[in-house]
Amino acid sequence: MSLGPCSRPTPLPTSPSSSLASNDSVTLLTNTCKLAIMWVQDVNLFLQHDHLNVCKTLHLLQELQEVEKCCLLDQGILGVAFTVLEDEFENLLIQNSLPIQVPSSLFSSGDEESDVSYPSTQHVLPFHVVHNLKAIVACFSTHDNQVDRCVSIYVKARTTNFETSLQGLDLDYLEISLSEFDSVQDIEGYIDKWPRHLEFVVKHMLELEYTLCEHVFGQQEVWTDCFSKIALQSGIHRFIKFGNTITKAKKEAIKLFKLLDAFTALDNLRYDFNRFFGGKHCFEFQNQTRDLIKNVVDGIFDIFHELSAHVQLQRLMDPPPDGSVPRLVSFVTEYAEELLDDDYRHVLDQVLEIHSSWYNANKVLVAVEVQNIIKALELNLETWTRRYEDNALSCIFMMNTSCYLSKHLKGTRLGDLMGESWLTRHEDRVEYYTQLYLRESWGKIPSLLTNNDRIMVIDVKNRIKGFTEAFDQEYRKQSGWVLCDNSLRSKTCQLIVEVIVPVYKSYMYKYLGLVEGRVSPGNKYVKYSSERVENMVSSMLQPKYDSIIKCTNLMDKIKSVVAGRFSPTAVAA
Repeated sequence: MSLGPCSRPTPLPTSPSSSLASNDSVTLLTNTCKLAIMWVQDVNLFLQHDHLNVCKTLHLLQELQEVEKCCLLDQGILGVAFTVLEDEFENLLIQNSLPIQVPSSLFSSGDEESDVSYPSTQHVLPFHVVHNLKAIVACFSTHDNQVDRCVSIYVKARTTNFETSLQGLDLDYLEISLSEFDSVQDIEGYIDKWPRHLEFVVKHMLELEYTLCEHVFGQQEVWTDCFSKIALQSGIHRFIKFGNTITKAKKEAIKLFKLLDAFTALDNLRYDFNRFFGGKHCFEFQNQTRDLIKNVVDGIFDIFHELSAHVQLQRLMDPPPDGSVPRLVSFVTEYAEELLDDDYRHVLDQVLEIHSSWYNANKVLVAVEVQNIIKALELNLETWTRRYEDNALSCIFMMNTSCYLSKHLKGTRLGDLMGESWLTRHEDRVEYYTQLYLRESWGKIPSLLTNNDRIMVIDVKNRIKGFTEAFDQEYRKQSGWVLCDNSLRSKTCQLIVEVIVPVYKSYMYKYLGLVEGRVSPGNKYVKYSSERVENMVSSMLQPKYDSIIKCTNLMDKIKSVVAGRFSPTAVAA
């Protein structure tokens, strides 16, 4: 109410009834202090009667206003109440928040069945604690600044607890850095831990924090903001940083499998990442995750697409000096077999599909690329076999490699991909080069023992001597040669025996009267009995002890063969 400056108020009557009216006015005015003070001040300018009562009323209202201000101050009654509730909120969190127990399977090789369990929110904080936390938050629901204070307390307490839980995983390796010149083998053990640790943190720890925030705060905008702060402040970005560390290492064969494992881990967590970090508060983390996925996809494509070219570069190297199967052959075939495994092939197909869609290019087919790798390997073998100066050793080399390809790939995914005709062709090559080997090395020796009824004793001695020298020469020359397959070696040695022993035995019996080719102690013309020749031949082409130690799985094979050297400078042997 206001009174115009030109109006003149009518004097108030002084009577008992007017005193009652004044008391009623005081009661009314105290309920609206601030507004009433302005009204009474305005009235006081014009009122001339009962001025004392009005002044008292004005003084009373001013005192009430001061009391109201005091109640709203930080140290006032309401402020003290809020502080007590905040302290209780913080105490409930600190006293009931316990680090999550890390399962033992996260410290194993990862092959064992996981013992990871996923407890409910009530196992993280007791039900009555969650209920009390919700009640306190509800008390602050009409005061935004007080709700923000609760969020701040909650984030600090739960982040500290989260970090304590992470310490049980020993995640110092996440800070390791690699350059393009470093091999992933340097940190292979950590790379194997990374997907399992990441999955545990996301699906177990973050899932619980996500649910707990929702239960405590209720209002979506508040609890999603609260969860985002906990997740980001707890260091989830360190996992993304380590993933990028893997992609920065130099390109090598073993890295392809590590990147495929990384992609699988990220793909399995895609739904959780979108749910947890899809909000506006996680924009930077979203970009980091997208960059990691891009680096992983590009890295997988680059290495896989270049595998056949790397195989071709091995032609610059020399073949094994003993004619054995080059380590590159066993490595490439087992590597390709692993790529064709259902799990890896599915992931590889998915990555190649993504890459082609990103760059609007034709999709690289896994089957076609693997066939190109094996074809490049076959061209290497043909190139290497021409490097041997000895034709017989060249035959040994082709016998070994063709036997390996036909025998070890039969019934495998790689063998099925190459086809039955391809396997049969290599089986036929084993037979072909076996016969060629016999002709080139041992086939000419029996002709030194010519059967002739009119031959002189001196000629008999010379022919036996010539046979012995030729046999010794061939035996010494081939003492370092190897036939890797046991059955092929046994069959080949038996064929050699059939070529020379019967002729040798017959010759000595016919011309020297040596029954069964046995050599008498006093016979100085015959160095070997037929039995000794057979035993010597049967012991040939044996692999050395260190060369028969086989790697038990693909990763061991990769370590022993590649060791960061699957490159133009690698050794074919």
